[in-house]
Amino acid sequence: MARPRPRSVLALDVGRRRIGLAGCDPLGLTVRRLPALARGRFPADLQRLQELLAERRVEALVVGLPLDQAGQPTEQARHCRRYGERLAVGTGLPLAWVNEHGSTWSAAERHGLHGDRSGALDSAAAALLLEQWLQEGPEPQLLPQSGPLPVTLAAIACGGTAGSAPS
Repeated sequence: MARPRPRSVLALDVGRRRIGLAGCDPLGLTVRRLPALARGRFPADLQRLQELLAERRVEALVVGLPLDQAGQPTEQARHCRRYGERLAVGTGLPLAWVNEHGSTWSAAERHGLHGDRSGALDSAAAALLLEQWLQEGPEPQLLPQSGPLPVTLAAIACGGTAGSAPS
């Protein structure tokens, strides 16, 4: 896949308790881990995220989908997809999906964060997702008002896993 157009992006590693966050500069040169967000009810999450999006002048969202080793959606991937779609509609920002298979393990290895419960591991995983997206895409798309974005293998940069080279 071609590299996406550089812009300020927020990557999210959506979990049941926390959302790991990472952002990049408008030129896509630097990726920075941000404090993880403790999950609450969606309207409260949306309000806090909208403040961060405005502060960072974010132009697009990247959300990780945890696919299994065969590239098929897991139950958590379905949850992440619903959350990402709601967030894209709520913010009006374009959205890209990234295969996050192995991102948490890779982030724990890279940063020595095994067993972390503070949210640092979640945000480190989000940073890996963003690094992957900057290299592989896909280009974010606005969510159609008539329904969800299609999630296909071609649409989620599945040439490799987060934190690893494509096979």
